[in-house]
Amino acid sequence: MVVTRHRRGGFTLVELLVVIAIIGILVGLLLPAVQAAREAARRMSCSNNCKQIGLALHNYHSAYKRLPMNAGGTYNTGSGGDYNNSLWLSWMVGILPFIEQQGLWDQISNPLNVNRDGAIRTDNGLQPYAAMGPVPWHENYQPWLTQVPAYRCPSDATVATPARVAFTNYSACIGDAIFEQQHGGVNDQGVPQTDGTWGDEAGARWARGVFRARHFTRFRDIKDGLSNTIACGENVVGDRTQLAAGTVIVRKDDVWNLPPAQGLQFMDPERPKYVNTDQNNGGLPPCTGCCGDGMGPNPCYDEAANHQRGRRWSDGRPMFSVFTTITPPNSYNMQRWHGGGGVHCASSFHQGGCHVIMADGSVQFMTDSVDSGDQNHVPYGRDNNDGRGANGGAGRESPYGLWGALGTKASSETIDESLNQ
Repeated sequence: MVVTRHRRGGFTLVELLVVIAIIGILVGLLLPAVQAAREAARRMSCSNNCKQIGLALHNYHSAYKRLPMNAGGTYNTGSGGDYNNSLWLSWMVGILPFIEQQGLWDQISNPLNVNRDGAIRTDNGLQPYAAMGPVPWHENYQPWLTQVPAYRCPSDATVATPARVAFTNYSACIGDAIFEQQHGGVNDQGVPQTDGTWGDEAGARWARGVFRARHFTRFRDIKDGLSNTIACGENVVGDRTQLAAGTVIVRKDDVWNLPPAQGLQFMDPERPKYVNTDQNNGGLPPCTGCCGDGMGPNPCYDEAANHQRGRRWSDGRPMFSVFTTITPPNSYNMQRWHGGGGVHCASSFHQGGCHVIMADGSVQFMTDSVDSGDQNHVPYGRDNNDGRGANGGAGRESPYGLWGALGTKASSETIDESLNQ
């Protein structure tokens, strides 16, 4: 009897290794494409947020015949930060009903009798929070701690801890001049200041962007055309890694007495997009106190967790809710001290640039390489040593190229290129 043996088919070790190698090569080729597709989706989602904000600004203007105020809210009456917000609410508070956040707006616009932990305030002998809320850095007021999805870019992975004021990746454009623009010449009691240099009337010359602190703007004020003027744009949330776009360098009066190019000396030579904090290598020391007059070294960098860019969506102070068209996108930020005015860049985690929202509601992607003109020109409002004096720049074209021209609302610049190509 003959027994027939059937040989079982199978892979040899060499064939198996070849297949594994081929799979590895394919994964290596496809993974970057998958990552790029994911970022493209995140960028599109961010663009949709910008469109929603642009539409909200127009709907707000249709309802109230003006754009929302940055650094608005209720006057400081001396009753304490629980019962007024000292005119420091950001422009993002006002547009909440127009981005489908009516429930949050109802909490803010009415007295609220609960703390963050749900405790009833009147049970402890306190008064309810007043309508329009307490100061925007208050961490026991739940509305300020509530993250509004439309105010976050999905490419920015920085998240707030539960006890922190929630974040924002979008800020308002204040133009290309910074002199005393953090308060717009109006004090926190709502009284216009009369100083001939930095008061309400005098400071109006340097309010060259769509938004001005403690003042309303109307579309009629944007004489350069809604499609030629930036209203809002992106900013990264400072993640405390000293990424320059999310970190604040304190320069006190040098921020407006010296040109914006001064910031280059504070960048890390080994990591050009980061602030140099290595004091053994000529780096900046951390600031102390709140970096006001006589408090802390000059220059220094603000390392406090709550003092980074975009860290408080409800706060109308410059580091949190505005940017200037002076330094190009994704560069660096400099200001006088915590809460003071200065040079704040637009920024994002998208490759190569960031979104901006034009005053007509359209969304454009602005590259890091946009023409930003003469970075050795001292910002208008201070003497540039060109013979015109401190007031010589009023009404003139922006010295900061196309980027500066897009940030000014009434300087009669000619925009000779299409932004949507």
